[in-house]
Amino acid sequence: MSYYNVLTVCPYCGSGCTFYLQVLQGEIIGILPNKNHEISQGNLCIKGWFANEFVTHKDRLKKPLIKKDGNFVEASWDEALQLVAKKLKVYKPEEVGTLSSAKVSNEENYLMQKFTRTVLKTNNVDHCARLCHASTVVGLGKSFGSGAMTNSIPEMENTKCMFVIGSNTTEQHPMVAKFMMKAKEKGAKLILADPRKVVWSKFADIHLQQRPGTDVALLNGMMNVILEEGLEDKKFIEERTEDFESLKEVVKKYNPEYVEKITGIDKQLIVEAARMYAKSEASAIFYSMGITQHTTGVDNVVSCANLAMLTGNVGKVGTGVNALRGQVNVQGACDCGALPNVFSGYQVVTDEANRKKFEQAWHVDSLPDKVGLTVTELIGEAAKGNIKALYIMGENPMVSDPDLKHVKEGLSNLEFLVVQDIFLTETAQLADVVLPAASFAEKDGTYTTTDRRVQLARKAVDPPGEAKADWEIISELAKRMGSNEFNYSSPSDIMDEISRYTPIYGGISYERLKEKGLHWPCHSKDHPGTPILHKEKFSRGKGKFWAIEFKEPAELPDSEYPFILTTGRVIFHYHTGTMTRKVEILNSEVPTGFVEINPKDAKKMALFDNSTVVVSTRRGSIQIPVKITERVKEGVAFIPFHFAECAANELTNPVLDPVAKIPEFKVCACKIERAS
Repeated sequence: MSYYNVLTVCPYCGSGCTFYLQVLQGEIIGILPNKNHEISQGNLCIKGWFANEFVTHKDRLKKPLIKKDGNFVEASWDEALQLVAKKLKVYKPEEVGTLSSAKVSNEENYLMQKFTRTVLKTNNVDHCARLCHASTVVGLGKSFGSGAMTNSIPEMENTKCMFVIGSNTTEQHPMVAKFMMKAKEKGAKLILADPRKVVWSKFADIHLQQRPGTDVALLNGMMNVILEEGLEDKKFIEERTEDFESLKEVVKKYNPEYVEKITGIDKQLIVEAARMYAKSEASAIFYSMGITQHTTGVDNVVSCANLAMLTGNVGKVGTGVNALRGQVNVQGACDCGALPNVFSGYQVVTDEANRKKFEQAWHVDSLPDKVGLTVTELIGEAAKGNIKALYIMGENPMVSDPDLKHVKEGLSNLEFLVVQDIFLTETAQLADVVLPAASFAEKDGTYTTTDRRVQLARKAVDPPGEAKADWEIISELAKRMGSNEFNYSSPSDIMDEISRYTPIYGGISYERLKEKGLHWPCHSKDHPGTPILHKEKFSRGKGKFWAIEFKEPAELPDSEYPFILTTGRVIFHYHTGTMTRKVEILNSEVPTGFVEINPKDAKKMALFDNSTVVVSTRRGSIQIPVKITERVKEGVAFIPFHFAECAANELTNPVLDPVAKIPEFKVCACKIERAS
């Protein structure tokens, strides 16, 4: 009997837990946690424990599909790839684009952006970071010079004060929350800023329950108190930062009384939170999509950076500004250049020296010099008829993107759509060609955690039917389109190329990753990695303060749409539900979506738990069951976004942050009515 265990990386959130896949006679039969891993330490969340079940699900794609007369028919790889190559060759660079994926490896993201730039000759490549942490990449880049989590996860049990804002950590990142809970047990203080009462509320020393979309006012208010009481770190500010006076000037008016009127938070709580954060020996900020998914997402992130620098809480153990990434490789997809404005390692495409470097590396005469279109812009341009073809790998915009009616209009207006995935997703159903891909368990590759730890995942079993690894599919397609630059024998070859041309990954190799992961920047083969950023100086030299004024969300409640709608996740499901909703035990826990409303609002409308209501915005309407709860304030409604049958993103506002181009998922106006 052939039985063995294979060490790999959990395919869900960005925490980067590892586990062993148990394989019997070529089939995965279970999961064993890895006791030696720095993050998981022998533990897994409920999703991780069952991460093998979707891999063997009966609905896995096994053969290429081509749509003929409105129906999919199975095809050979030769026929499917020949058709894709023939079709994509027709379009001008400005008429085509690609979506890469936070669910696939660093190597595969690198190849997708290389394919887009060298074969399609466009910078129109993006992925779902645009929908979650584009604000982080821009905001922390502006303030610190590096758009990534500043500290490592394990050290967080040694922090003295945790400020959690816009992160339901226990549900989104349970293994990160474990380290934070250890800190709490050691006496650390916990400040929570969240419009909802979540699990953290029970453990928080202070819960700041702000009106959704007022984070800048809250953060400015805390900084106002710190400056008024002389609690700032004067030495740090003088030696390591610039433009402090501009910040000081703008936060003057954000006194606690003024901020209370904007946020709805009692002014005394704002004062207490400011003192608690500033007086601690080591304070750490943790945030996620609760502050990034706004038209002011960059402002929110920059304001967090301002607060950390004001108190000297950067570059030390247990401190920093810690962006918690929501998908297994959203950090790595950004690192490896699956963005419209940068090559791998955040080397900007508009810089001539960078282009020449990659032209020589990839043996091409020229590379496009204009910043490409983002996810949301690609869909919009498709609706207008300007983008005519899209190649989508492992993304499901028909559930994940805002204003789904508009998304469907854009995708349906394409002349040609190819989707590469493991299931026939809502997006794949609209495709002209569907290419069956291997899952995480069926290929080698590296993934980069939320704290910049590059880790090696190993193939445990063969993919089902004729499915192939994404890197193999991209390489084969590139060859059919005339490129000689995709002759790789393994993902290790691709990583060697990444490390050659990507300074922050310069010391990364499969050989070094056999034992454990390495935090970037890791510049050379003898470099130990960098768990903590900005120790002696910031990546940009001096940290920069930015004077940020509070701006209201793009859409506020009115007489027609009196509720504020916000969206988020639940612990049992992941992103668009493509994987977790194939797992029976997870689906049984939360089988469909729901809308949380306050008991006072329910009473006014004579609603009961599980009553069916119609939730409407200016974009559309959905029918959905009610969950009556004190978790939300009166006038606020919450819907998780995992469920296609009652998709929260039918309702959300597609208006964008002007810099990061991230949509405002977290605030829009809605109305709630009893279903007839």
